[in-house]
Amino acid sequence: MTVTFHVLGPLEIRSGGRPLRISGGKPRMLLATLLLEAGQVVGADRLAEVLWPGRPPRSALANVRTYVSALRSQLGPVGLRAAGAGYTIDVADDALDLRLFEELTGRGEYGHALALWRGAPLSDLPGSPVWDRRIEHLHRLRLRAAECLIERRLKAGDHDGAADELRGLLAEHPYREDLWGRLLLALHRGGRKAEALRTYAAVRDQLVDELGVEPGAELRGAYELILADEGRAAPAVPRQLPPDLPDFIGRAAPLAALGGTFSVAVISGPPGVGKSALAVHAAHRLRAAFPAGQLYLELGGRAPGELLAEVLRALGVTGAPPTPGERSALFRSLLAERPMLVVLDDARDAAQVGPLLPGNESAVIVTSRRRITELPGALRVELGELSPEESLTLLGGVAGAGRVAREPADALAVVTLCGGSPLAVRSAGARLAGRPGWSLSVLRERLEEDWLAELKEVRGCLDAGYRRLPAEAARTLSALGVLGPAAGAQPGWVVDAALGRHGAHDVTDLLVDVHLLDPVGTDDVGQPRYRVPDLVGRHARERGPDRAALARVLAAWTATTEHAMARLPTTVFSLTAARAARWRLPARTLDRLTADPISWFESEHEALAGAVDLAAELGLAESAWGLAAAMVPYLDLHCHLGTWRRTHTVALAAARAAGDRYGEAAMLRGLAQVSLYQDRYEESAEGFTLSRQIFHELGDVRAEATSVCGLGAVSQFRGRHVRSLAHLRRALAMFVASDDRHGEAFAHQAIGRACLNSGDLVRAAESLGEAMRLAQELGDAHREGCVCLQMGHLHQAMSFHRHALEIFESLGDRHCGAYALQSLAGLQAARGDLTRASTGLERSLEVFQELGDRSGEAAATQLLGELHRSAGRTGLALDYLRHASALRRSLPA
Repeated sequence: MTVTFHVLGPLEIRSGGRPLRISGGKPRMLLATLLLEAGQVVGADRLAEVLWPGRPPRSALANVRTYVSALRSQLGPVGLRAAGAGYTIDVADDALDLRLFEELTGRGEYGHALALWRGAPLSDLPGSPVWDRRIEHLHRLRLRAAECLIERRLKAGDHDGAADELRGLLAEHPYREDLWGRLLLALHRGGRKAEALRTYAAVRDQLVDELGVEPGAELRGAYELILADEGRAAPAVPRQLPPDLPDFIGRAAPLAALGGTFSVAVISGPPGVGKSALAVHAAHRLRAAFPAGQLYLELGGRAPGELLAEVLRALGVTGAPPTPGERSALFRSLLAERPMLVVLDDARDAAQVGPLLPGNESAVIVTSRRRITELPGALRVELGELSPEESLTLLGGVAGAGRVAREPADALAVVTLCGGSPLAVRSAGARLAGRPGWSLSVLRERLEEDWLAELKEVRGCLDAGYRRLPAEAARTLSALGVLGPAAGAQPGWVVDAALGRHGAHDVTDLLVDVHLLDPVGTDDVGQPRYRVPDLVGRHARERGPDRAALARVLAAWTATTEHAMARLPTTVFSLTAARAARWRLPARTLDRLTADPISWFESEHEALAGAVDLAAELGLAESAWGLAAAMVPYLDLHCHLGTWRRTHTVALAAARAAGDRYGEAAMLRGLAQVSLYQDRYEESAEGFTLSRQIFHELGDVRAEATSVCGLGAVSQFRGRHVRSLAHLRRALAMFVASDDRHGEAFAHQAIGRACLNSGDLVRAAESLGEAMRLAQELGDAHREGCVCLQMGHLHQAMSFHRHALEIFESLGDRHCGAYALQSLAGLQAARGDLTRASTGLERSLEVFQELGDRSGEAAATQLLGELHRSAGRTGLALDYLRHASALRRSLPA
């Protein structure tokens, strides 16, 4: 982290921009001495003279070493080191203000150089004769820089700026008559003749009363020149900028951009983000470059002709031409020889701004809620939210830094509720400032209850933006405001669904242009995504959801998810909500989005989980559980068990609340499958049993078969092979009866596995052969991989395991791939290829641990232990075997 040193004022050290406290007066004196001579060796005797003037103790050198050591520990890795009989500190030029000051002065950048001064050098320390020569040189250099800057301002016609600088110097040098003379002429040339004459009278009285002398020839000459000058009064110099904000915070990058050269700059951003504040702050920083004047206009909904009449009056024109075109031409003519800075606040669009652009050497700063991109060559500055750190600083500046520091958690909660909006933070700070008895927790609670009621200024700003929207855009924003927190960034087609029409790009573009919808990039399937800014979204939600629009969006999610699911490599046991509404995207769009269904699910599965939550919240139970069920094949393939459990739990509650028995059974079956994967066998068996009962009552044989298969799997993992086979054979008959050939293939493979585990190799071979035939006929690669895995065990053939691994890896199924690796490693170890076996087992173990498969983890750990024992690594083998035993004990019975 960068450490910077500041001696032009009180001694200050900053680390990463934050003050770094150096304890103790003597260590600070020592550091100050080294900084004044940075890069030079300062003898230990001179340091002792600074620390103990005239009477250094006998232990002075030892004490100096102690102080240096303390400084090193406090400053960290800076270049403070011993050198010969003394010490030195190596500091980069830009990390020490006095060096930067000298460099800037040498380059003639006097304004920037003088801005580094915060007061007299080292004004918080006692001082030392050892420092005097260096500090006097700095004072002389500062005075020379200030005089050069004043001369430059006078030549540029910036008489007011020169007068301000001169008054600052005279406060420090009240008897410098040459400075007084220049001040009189600056005031006179700036059209302030009366003030110049009053100033002369005041300084003459001061010289006579305090020094007993009359003004010298130079000062009297300036006075007489003013009296003799009978020229015309200087043209009016408009100074229309609103007051700058004394507590302006952040925006370093936009300010840097606005500090460069530009003809037109457009600052845009959502309501309350601080566009006007930035424009005014930047304009105050630029005003010295435009001594002829600064103009400020509030545009709002006003016509260009009206605005031009106002600006012409400010420039001294009493009778403006009749037409907007003539007024615009006159405005450009007046500024042709007098370049000015023009601030156009709250512009509606480019058509309103165009006639107000003066051209030539003038500069214009425009603020607008709209992204105005039609002005050629304009510098575009888009403002976003303040960072939490900037928001806290602003809150402290308004409400009091002490209050914020005393309640950091509540302060952070307050600025978080303000959504990074400077207007909201400032409004919240004003509430606190007007109520000194409040704790920050009081405001936090009130903001949580009704933030719009607490921040009326923010509400007014957002209301105004909402009222400007066409009806379709307003409805869309209401829907997106609800969707945002539930489903995160949304794909662009959501706007179409919300409005119930395809190709609603006009509405999307409008919301983006006025900063009520933020583009947040393009996802993996190439579709743009959008996010509603935090405060805008909360304001939209306060206006009440458009249930019809939200229902259409959920219907679109359902249809699109089912379309993507059908393209996945395996969809066995999928269940659908027949009565759930569906709103379909155009076929071409749908095919493009889901061409790679896994990529689509990876882009959307968080949004889908949010859509399930929203559907449940709106009481749309079929949409909730239909979406959750459609996600299952993908969640299963990629082992997103947390999302699977969360969505099904939410949808189960919605189905039960709606009395939807089929939905209840579907979600119970899905949750039972998750529990099976997580080795929670009792919970799994209960879920499969209950879902089977409901499906049986409803007469859905195929759905019931899926639950019976689950019961067979639970029995198999518990080692109850006879019961497992009974369940699986019953399920096979049910799949045959319902003509579900994918289910038949699954059941045959499961029966083959059960027979294999029980030692019935003949029946295992029969069932696995039938499963392979069906899988290949159906083109079900995933089922083929699963069957290959069992055939590898049956025939003790690595070729089957390798083929299974290739299939799973091509499908992106890491879970089944881990089992293939484990099986392959078992055969490799049996044949003495311990290196490959160890590598495969370690890879499979990582996957099992990551996915939370404790059964797979126990098996892989056991095999690794046995492998290390075979290799003679007894100690390591024991560690693995003990861990495997502990894992098995932790598994449910």
